Amino acid sequence: MAVQSAVAAPKSARGNTILLLGDSLSAAHNIELDRSWPSLLQARLSKMRPSHTLVNASVSGETTSSGESRLPALLEKYRPSLVVLELGANDGLRGLPLPEIRANLQSMIRECREGGAKVLLLGIELPVNYGPQYRDGLRAIYAQLANENHAALVPFLLRGIALDPGAMQEDGLHPTAAAQPRVLDNVWPALAPMLR
Repeated sequence: MAVQSAVAAPKSARGNTILLLGDSLSAAHNIELDRSWPSLLQARLSKMRPSHTLVNASVSGETTSSGESRLPALLEKYRPSLVVLELGANDGLRGLPLPEIRANLQSMIRECREGGAKVLLLGIELPVNYGPQYRDGLRAIYAQLANENHAALVPFLLRGIALDPGAMQEDGLHPTAAAQPRVLDNVWPALAPMLR
């Protein structure tokens, strides 16, 4: 079963719906949709009993600000029991202020919680040319927010992948189709306990 897009997915009952709000790392950038890690995740979720539906509302180029603006309508429409937030990479690549990124993510976590949904944060790290202060600051945001909000965390979505040239597309930012199962392997250990 292919992952349902936010446009096509029907409103589902709370408890079986997972909302994924991310950027191009979760939006099948330059790969076939059915080979993306969210599609692989939906295939796994479909085999579970009870099964779960993944609504992938990820959009290439999404920032924490644009994600925050879209989130309320998505929460209202799909009433998810769990929200996976995979945002911050585009903010970081643009060098946006760290306090702004943190505030946007905190706002989204709060909205999810107020809507009755648990939250899984997927952290991201930037290329080394962004310097240690900014890179460390962005990395710390995810850990701090997870701790302060008692949210689940995957510290780095592309752990073991980003520094493997054979696993990355030519842009050096997006995993290849062949590496998508490895992305899911990074997410699953944190996500699985939240489905029980």
